[in-house]
Amino acid sequence: MKLEVVTTGRTIEAAVSAAAEDLGADVSEVEYEVLEHPRKGFLGFGETLAKVRVTYYPPPEKNALNFVRKLIEDMQIDASAELCEPTDSAGDITIYITGKDAGVLIGHHGDTLDALQYLVNLAANKRDEDSKYPYTRIIVDVENYRAKREETLRRLARNMANKVLRYGKSITLEPMNPYERRIIHSAVQNVEGVTTTSVGVEGNRRVVISLLEKPSYRSRGSGRRQ
Repeated sequence: MKLEVVTTGRTIEAAVSAAAEDLGADVSEVEYEVLEHPRKGFLGFGETLAKVRVTYYPPPEKNALNFVRKLIEDMQIDASAELCEPTDSAGDITIYITGKDAGVLIGHHGDTLDALQYLVNLAANKRDEDSKYPYTRIIVDVENYRAKREETLRRLARNMANKVLRYGKSITLEPMNPYERRIIHSAVQNVEGVTTTSVGVEGNRRVVISLLEKPSYRSRGSGRRQ
């Protein structure tokens, strides 16, 4: 998404610097076009200021952070948001929200947080004809909720899988979103003798953990000869 502003200054450099500050960007991140060159007057009269048009293409992560901070401000809650650069090969950028009131952005089992993340990604990757950045996935986390929730789900998956092995009966878990179901499927893969399937429609889709059926083989030549 392109941002543009026209600014004046005593020099071209001063005008560009002022515009970059207004746009929340570093001077090195902007492009500019000189509309009028500065001219000195005579005895302090008739001076003409430099006039520039400055263009800035905010990267998706900056759009995302601005969106979250504006939301926090509009909600008037005690919380703050910071950007965390990717630390692994996945390359996902995370916005961490912390603060006394940050918990209201989580919701039941992270429903509110997931909805917020969806909106943040729309805002971050808003496309127009001048877009110069590839699609960037933004993760939104509140007070490290996602890591805690993932560990809870993995522990649940292991416990339920062991219960299926012990009693020989399938177990259907509560409805989960796609991200949480993937965690369950992944965790159960490490438990020998059980498997998982998803049932139901989206919004009420559940994971079923059941015994892995062993294939039956018929021995060659075991049939009776007539």
